[in-house]
Parts: sequence; structure tokens; C-alpha cells
Amino acid sequence: MKSTLITAALLIGLAPAAVAAEEAQTPVLSWQDCQDGFQCSTAKVPLDYDQPSGTKIDLALIRMPATDPAKRIGSLFVNFGGPGASGVDRLRARGKWEWLFSPELRARFDVVSWDPRGIGRSATVRCFDSVEEQQTFLNGIPVYPNTAADEPAFYDSYREFVRRCEEKSGDLLDHVSSANTARDLDLLRKAVGDKKLTYHGISYGTHLGAIYANMFPDKVRALAFDGSLDFIGNATGHGDQGTTVPLDTRQDVPRGVAETFDQFLKLCAAPGAKCAFAGGDLKQKWADLVTKVTASPVTTPDGRFDRVSLISLVWDALAQPETWQDTARILQGVHDAPASLTAAAADYPSNRFEGFNAVQCSDSNFPRDTAAYTKYGKSEDERVPYWGRAVVYDMMACAFWQGRDDDRYTGPWNRWTSAPILFINSRFDPSTPLHGARDGAAEMARTGFLTVEGYGHTSMYVRSACAEKVKREYLFTGVLPAQKTCGIDKGPFA
Repeated sequence: MKSTLITAALLIGLAPAAVAAEEAQTPVLSWQDCQDGFQCSTAKVPLDYDQPSGTKIDLALIRMPATDPAKRIGSLFVNFGGPGASGVDRLRARGKWEWLFSPELRARFDVVSWDPRGIGRSATVRCFDSVEEQQTFLNGIPVYPNTAADEPAFYDSYREFVRRCEEKSGDLLDHVSSANTARDLDLLRKAVGDKKLTYHGISYGTHLGAIYANMFPDKVRALAFDGSLDFIGNATGHGDQGTTVPLDTRQDVPRGVAETFDQFLKLCAAPGAKCAFAGGDLKQKWADLVTKVTASPVTTPDGRFDRVSLISLVWDALAQPETWQDTARILQGVHDAPASLTAAAADYPSNRFEGFNAVQCSDSNFPRDTAAYTKYGKSEDERVPYWGRAVVYDMMACAFWQGRDDDRYTGPWNRWTSAPILFINSRFDPSTPLHGARDGAAEMARTGFLTVEGYGHTSMYVRSACAEKVKREYLFTGVLPAQKTCGIDKGPFA
């Protein structure tokens, strides 16, 4: 029977593991209370879906039970993005955010999340023996090399990081692709008793959702993609980009960052804005600030800032508009401070960094020659000042990564699904820019699109009661909304 299934899989273009997964035993979940109204469980799934009866790994799960069981629709699975973020921790921290999961939505779904394989508590990828070793090593690597002279040491640091991951995690690195997580997700769907999947994928979670939709197209009930990727661009690149252009460069993330930062400055300068950085020509003020910390680092009560750390701070903050007022305060503090050389430490908790690289490097094609990064480091710095160069190096480990999952998913992306899929994206998103989300939606067969007229990354950070209502009604019914745009609840500098 197995050989017949695999032959059929090859005939319709599916990897053998996609059908072999059907032979894997459905996990039995034993939900236990785990504080604050949450329930937790563990699921056993195959390490290798080519051997579904072989070695098992444990996945950690958490859920918020539906508050109105009489009207319960089923389970809503949520992936909060990353890759590398613990779904267990994020649901516990964010599950009761009403702009993300309204009381009306929580009434009708068990909201379920999990730590995907390789991440958090689930078959954890490790690259270090201790948190102290992890922090010491990772704190020694800058976010990106500031100049060409800094690149050789930067590359060497990532070669050593990859070596440590191989040493500590070994064969596990060959089985942490998103395709295997999609197979896990289908087993979890069965385990909770749902005939089809209801899912909310955020950021990277949209890539996982797109893989699921194309591997299991007849199991789609309603999938909401929130802050979407360009799936071809992310997996293989268009044309020969996968082996020649760094990943976020080929998706033109720098344009999204620059457009969002322009909005930051525009809103900061608006009359009545609560923005500590306001005053004068803000584009020139920012340029002068970068010049200042490039010449000599500055220390304030918020930390030490050189060119790399200042640009990185703002890049990160742009994703979360609720932090923009605080970011403006920090920028003004750097503007007012004298030069200093005092150092400050960064913080790298959990295995999020390791998990991010383990999954992303398994999923996607990357240039393997450092010359490509050097080339684009120069050209992107000229094309998109401040942001272009930083983006080139944000997945540097993947140039050297050795783990390979033969069952990763690289397309096709347009299989006809049993229900349409809703895409949601903010107008100004520095992480998953609107142009990439639209490309992702166009690559799939049955989609609708909602644009949120706001700033920041996904509905975790872009508060819009309108968008939550549209998403909620779609998840209830599986019917795409007629509405195409939504506003936000308030501006970042209100």
C-alpha cells in the first residue's frame, strides 16, 4: 500500500513524505490546566515522515478553550511567526489581546498554538552548552558588518556558529523544515478532531500556511495570512535569484523599511504629534544623527549606540508602532548626548536565534559564496541608504548551513484549495512589505486581500478593530470579505 501511495504522490507532484505522512499515527492529546485559563498538552509526531513509524519527537501545545462551547466551531491554530518564536509562550502572552483575538472570536474557537519542531520546547535545536555561552558568542557578532573591512570577521563568526549547531544538533537539522511542520500541523488538526484546518498565520506563519495549503489543499477550511511573504521569493527566488541574491534583498525588504521610516518621520513632524524627535528637517536630523554615531559611539541611559546598533534599533522598532513614541525619545536622547565609548550588552534569550536559522536555512535557497553578500552589501547601501546594507546580512548563517531536508517544499504554490484564503497586510510594513504580500497572494489560486491603512508589522502590532472583525467573520464563515481596506484605531504618535 505504501508504494502505491508514494507512486500516486509522485504522479501529482507531491513529495513522497507528503503522502507517507498519512500513515503516521494521529497523536493522542491529554489536555491539562496550565494556569490562567490555558490548557497544555504534548503530541508525539515522526521525526522523519519518510519513516512515519520510526523515531518520534514531542511537540508542546497550548490552547485557550472556546468561551461559548455551545457555539464552538472548532480549533483555530495560530503560528505567530519567526521562525523561532515559541507559540506556547506567545499565545500565553498575547492570546487575550482583543485587537488580535476578540472576545467574539475566542467564544467560538479553541485557540491553539504550539512550539514547532526545533523551537522552544519541541525537539529543540541547540548550538551552545549554556545560556552564558550562547550570550557571550552571539553578543560578539554585530547585527551586520558596517564596512567591507568588517566582513571577513563577520563571515568567520557565522562559519563558527554553523559549526557549533552541527556539533550540538546533528541530524535534527535535516528534519526541521516548514514542510515537516506542515505535516505536523495536519496531524494536530486530526488530533483535535477537525475535518479541515482553520488557521491564522502571522509573518513567517504565512509561509507555513502556504505550504500547508499546497500540500493538503483539500483540508483547508479557512486560512488567514497576516503580514505575508512572497512565497516563491522566500523559498527559491525568482529565476536564478536563489543562488545569487540574499533572501530579503531579493524580496526588496529595504523598500518596505524605507517607506515605513519615511512615515515615521512624516507622522513625527505632524502638528500635534507626541514625538520627542520632532523639530526641524527630520530627514536631515536623522542623517546628522547617523553621521554622529558613525564618527564616535554615543551612550545614553538607553544603551550604547554606534551606526549599526542605531540603525538596528530603528529597524526593529518600525515593526511595532506602539513603540514609536519611545523610539523617538531614544533618538532625541542620542541626538542630545555627548560622544562616549562605554559598551552595553544585548540579550539573546531562548533558542529563537538558533531556531530561526535552522528553519529558514532548511526552507530556502541562499547564495553560498560570500562574494554575493559583499557585492550586494555595497550596491544595496547605495540603493537604499541606511537599510539596504543591513538587510543583506540578516540571514548570514544560511550561506554556510549544512543541514538539508530532502522533503522541504519549494512549490507549486497555486494548487486549488477547498476554500479561499484571506491575506491581510498593513500599508507600511518594514518586515513583510505590501508589495511582497501582494506577490504572495498572486502566486496562490484562491485568495482575497485586505489592506490595513496603517504602519507596522501584522495585526499583533497594528491595532485595527476593523481588520479584526473582517478576519473574524472570514474565520467564522470561510467566505472572503467584500471589504478591501480597513483603518487603524489610532496613529503611532497620537
